[in-house]
Amino acid sequence: MKSNIDLIIKQGLIFDGNGGMPVISDIAVKNDRIVGIGTFSENEAETIIQAKGMAVAPGFIDSHSHSDFTLIADNRAEGKICQGVTTEINGNCGMSGAPLYDKAAERREEDLKELAIRQRWSSVRDYCSVIEKIGLALNTALLIGHGNIRGSIVGYDKRKPSATELIQMKQLLDISIREGGIGLSTGLIYPPGIYSDTDELVALSEVLRPYGLIYASHMRSEGTALLESVHEVISISRSAGINAHISHIKTAGEQNWRKADAAIDLIRAAREEGMEISCDRYPYVASSTDLDSLLPSWAFEGGNDEELQRLRSAEMLLKMRHELLEQVKDRTYWQRVIISSVVSPSRAWMEGMTIAKISDRLGCDEIDTLFSILREEKLRVSAIFLSMSEENLGKFLSLPFCAIGSDSSARCFEGPTRLGKPHPRTFGTFPRFFGKYVRDEKLMPLSEAIRRVTMLPAEIFGLRGRGQLREGFSADIVVFDPDTISDRATFENPFLKPAGIPYVLVNGTPAVWEGEPTRQLPGQMLRR
Repeated sequence: MKSNIDLIIKQGLIFDGNGGMPVISDIAVKNDRIVGIGTFSENEAETIIQAKGMAVAPGFIDSHSHSDFTLIADNRAEGKICQGVTTEINGNCGMSGAPLYDKAAERREEDLKELAIRQRWSSVRDYCSVIEKIGLALNTALLIGHGNIRGSIVGYDKRKPSATELIQMKQLLDISIREGGIGLSTGLIYPPGIYSDTDELVALSEVLRPYGLIYASHMRSEGTALLESVHEVISISRSAGINAHISHIKTAGEQNWRKADAAIDLIRAAREEGMEISCDRYPYVASSTDLDSLLPSWAFEGGNDEELQRLRSAEMLLKMRHELLEQVKDRTYWQRVIISSVVSPSRAWMEGMTIAKISDRLGCDEIDTLFSILREEKLRVSAIFLSMSEENLGKFLSLPFCAIGSDSSARCFEGPTRLGKPHPRTFGTFPRFFGKYVRDEKLMPLSEAIRRVTMLPAEIFGLRGRGQLREGFSADIVVFDPDTISDRATFENPFLKPAGIPYVLVNGTPAVWEGEPTRQLPGQMLRR
C-alpha cells in the first residue's frame, strides 16, 4: 500500500537554497508541497525520480523577465522551464502586462496583435484573471510598470504630471498593488519613464512603503551617467524608505567599463548603512532591447506616431544624425549592433545581421540604415548590442546580493512565440550561469550559485514559501547534472534546448520529464 506521498526524489545531492553544504537525501512530494526530506522507501510513492549523482535544488527564479504577454500567447513557456525556471518576476523595466488604460493600452495594442492575443484587459485584477484562466507551465509574479502608470494617466508627453495627475498615478499604483502587484519597476531610458524626475519616482515609491514592497529600476544610464544613476536609485530608496533593486546591472560601452568598481562601491556603502540594495544580471556581455533606444530621448515624445513623423522629417533626421555622430564616434560600433527581429517578412533577411552588414547590402551609411529600418518596420525592431566587458560581468556576478535574471520573455520551440532571432539568454541564461561561470570558471561554489537563483530572489521579491527545499514549501524543484549542465543557444540559432536538466517540478507537477517538456500547466499567478 502506498503512503500519503505522490512522488519521491531518491538519493539526490540536496541543495536547500540557503548556500550551505549539500546532503544526500530523499525528498517526498504530495500535491503541490514538499512533505518530507529524509529517507523514504520506493514503495511509498507511485512516482520515483532516481537522482543519484544529481543536484537537487529549489526551482530557479528568473528575477528579471519580460513574459507578460508571451505567457498569454503560449502558456507552455518551454524556453524557461527547460532551463529549470519555475518562477518568473515579470513587469520589469517599467513595462508590465497591466494596468493598461488610455494611451498605455493603445501603445501595447500592436504587441498583442503580433502575438495573436485575443483577450483584452485593463486592470491588474483582470490581467491576473486572464492568466489564471489559461493556466501556465510556471509561476509568475508581476511588478507594476511605472510606464503603464504614467502612460495611463499622463500619456507620452515630455512633461511633469500635474498635482492631480500625480495623485491619480499614486491611486492607480495602490489599486494595482492591492490587486496583486509585488512592487514598482521603472524603465528610465524608455518613454514615458524617460520624462520622469526623481521627485515623481519618490512620490510613487512611497506608495510601496506600507506594503513592504520593492522598487526595481532599469536606470537612466548604464554607461555615461552610470554612477549618477546608481546614486538616484539609492536616493529613491532612502527617501521613500523602501528596498531597491537595480535591474541587469552593467557598464555599457568600453569607455565606461572602468566605472564598475565605483558603482559596486556605491551599492556596498548603501548596504553598510543598512539599506537593502540588490541587483540582477544575465551571464552574457551582449544586451538586447528595442532598436529605437539608440535615438535621442526627444525623438520619443508624444508616442510612436510622433516618433515616426520625426523619422520622416528631413530636419529632424538631420538633428538626430548630428546627435548620433556625437554619441557614436567609432564606425565599428555598427558592427556590434545586430538586428534580432523585424515584423515584415520581406525584411526577415536582416535578422541576425549587423547594421554594418545591412548597410553594405543596402548601399547607404549606417545611420541612414538605422533610420530606414525603423521607418519601414514602424519601430517594431529588436536588436542585440555587443557593448560589455567579460571582466566586469564576473565582478557583478560575484556580488553576494546579485541574483540572476534572463532579461527575456518565455518562448517556445514552435508556435506564436518563435519569432526572429532573440538573444540566446532566452533559452540559455541559467544553464550558462551554472556551466560556464560556476563549473568551468569557478566563480563561486555551486551551493552559493544555487542560492543566487533561489533563496536570494525569493527574499528580494517577497515570494513566501518558495526558493528553498523545506518541508511545507511549494514543490518547485530542479534536478540537474552539475557536470553536464550547459547552454546550447547561440546568436545564430537561439531556439536550442539546454543540456543536463532532466527533471523540473512546478508546484509538485512534472513540467520537464527526462529532459522533455510535459505540457502540464501547474503554474500559479503569485499575487502579493
